[in-house]
Amino acid sequence: MQLWIWVFNIFLLISFLSEFSESVEPPQVPICSEEDRASLLSFKAGILQDTTETLSSWIGKDCCDGGWEGVQCNPTTGRVNVLQIQRPEGSGTYMRGTLSPSLGNLHFLEVMIISGMKHITGTIPSSFSNLTQLTQLVLEDNSLGGYIPPSLGRLSLLQTLSLNGNHLKGPIPPTLGSLRNLVQINLARNLLSGTIPLSFKTLQNLQNLDLSNNLLCGPIPDFVGEFKKLTYIDLSYNVLTGRIPNSLFSLVNLQDLSLSYNKLTGNIPDQIGSLKSLASLQLSGNKLTGYLPLSMSKLQNLWYLNVSKNGLSGTLPCIPSKGIPALLTIDLSYNNLSLISVPDWIRSKQLREVNLAGCKLKGNLPNFIRPGSLSSIDLSDNYLIGGISNFFTNMSSLQKVKLSNNQLKFDISQIKLPTGLSSLDLHANLLVGSLSTIINNSTSSSLEVIDVSNNFISGHIPEFGEDSSLKVLNLGSNNISGPIPVSVSNLVDLERLDISRNHILGTIPPSLSQLVKLQWLDISINTLTGQIPGSLSLIKNLRHANFRANKLCGEIPQCRPFNIFPAGAYAHNSCLCGKPLQPCK
Repeated sequence: MQLWIWVFNIFLLISFLSEFSESVEPPQVPICSEEDRASLLSFKAGILQDTTETLSSWIGKDCCDGGWEGVQCNPTTGRVNVLQIQRPEGSGTYMRGTLSPSLGNLHFLEVMIISGMKHITGTIPSSFSNLTQLTQLVLEDNSLGGYIPPSLGRLSLLQTLSLNGNHLKGPIPPTLGSLRNLVQINLARNLLSGTIPLSFKTLQNLQNLDLSNNLLCGPIPDFVGEFKKLTYIDLSYNVLTGRIPNSLFSLVNLQDLSLSYNKLTGNIPDQIGSLKSLASLQLSGNKLTGYLPLSMSKLQNLWYLNVSKNGLSGTLPCIPSKGIPALLTIDLSYNNLSLISVPDWIRSKQLREVNLAGCKLKGNLPNFIRPGSLSSIDLSDNYLIGGISNFFTNMSSLQKVKLSNNQLKFDISQIKLPTGLSSLDLHANLLVGSLSTIINNSTSSSLEVIDVSNNFISGHIPEFGEDSSLKVLNLGSNNISGPIPVSVSNLVDLERLDISRNHILGTIPPSLSQLVKLQWLDISINTLTGQIPGSLSLIKNLRHANFRANKLCGEIPQCRPFNIFPAGAYAHNSCLCGKPLQPCK
């Protein structure tokens, strides 16, 4: 009997719950605020062209239903809290218009990202200072101009401020120093001037500071060394002066320091060895003097070192074999260093890039102990002599090599290039022989740049294969003879062709007109005859052409750009006529 009572009670409970669930309506997601919707539509109205087609989805009354692309709302309040409009990477799409001040009425907005739109112009509306809930303001890679509104200093919750890649001018507003929650500030690639504001001293939470590519002047403030959380500093490409402050070297979390292309003076401080976390150091293009400090050998995580184009002098420190163990790229080019030879600690490391141009290297080409890892070598503008027979041995990863402006002397026809090489620059040496090895039907399809100008190379220009990827071919100032091969038409990617100052004869092949990507053509000071083919007018991108000092005759093609090149480009020929020369008879 008790079992039946228990079953009956369960039945009544289930019936009650069923009736209750039918009477209770599910909670409704709030429809977006009319004020927010109006603000968004006002922004849409200010965009005159939208090839991203993002704003075409902004239709209907509810901007919170998930159908308005780039718009997110708080599910509880129905207020817009995220506006995120970004151009897809690699896309050519854009928006054209201005930023509507009405966006300042989105009072519950926490994230505003409008980046990569390229053609959004005008100023940053001062009404944005009303967005007091904002934690991220990202307006990168547009075309915004004018000044940074000082009122942005009221956005006390802001953690990320990124305005890089615009046309903003004037000083950095000192009011930005009030943004004490900032973790990242990026004002790079603008036209900002003046000094780094002293008010920035209060930004103690900064982890990322990027003010590069502006017109900032004055010294690097000492207080930057008080930003103990900093991992990234980029102040490159400005007009900063003075010394590198010693306070920077107390930043034990700093991983990336770039001060390149300023007007910094003094030595590289010995304290640099204290930056235990440093992975990338870029000091190129300044006026630094003195020696490269031995303390740099303590940087266990450093993989990128660039101190090129300074006034560093003397020899390099004797770095222990286990010093700078993570190093992959080193650039010491164009200082006042007298290396004589490549130091053992550089030759023995498993490096990817070695740039020692203008370092007063002498003798034969160096022997790298671990050549298989090298992808790029620049030893140009030195005093290197001798041959190249074993230099490329086991350089299976090599992509770019630059050995120009030395005194290397060898037969170029004996050279054996690495399979994946994309750029070969041997100009201004003492090379002899023919081009048959580096240019032929089996030339690697990876080779994009060949510059062997200013040597003593002889023979004919070889035939070109159909799978060529060449973009630059410079054979100028040699002893090359014979005609221009008709197969030059196979160089469909060629952008620059220079065969000037040789002994090339015959006519200009009409097939040259098939090089539609050509921007630079120099065939001057040869023995070419006949006419300039009218078909060359098909090369629409040509920016420079020189036919001077040949034996050409007939009318210059009377179309752009041939009839607007200077007269000097056609001078000293047999009987060329037509604009820009005298009219043809």
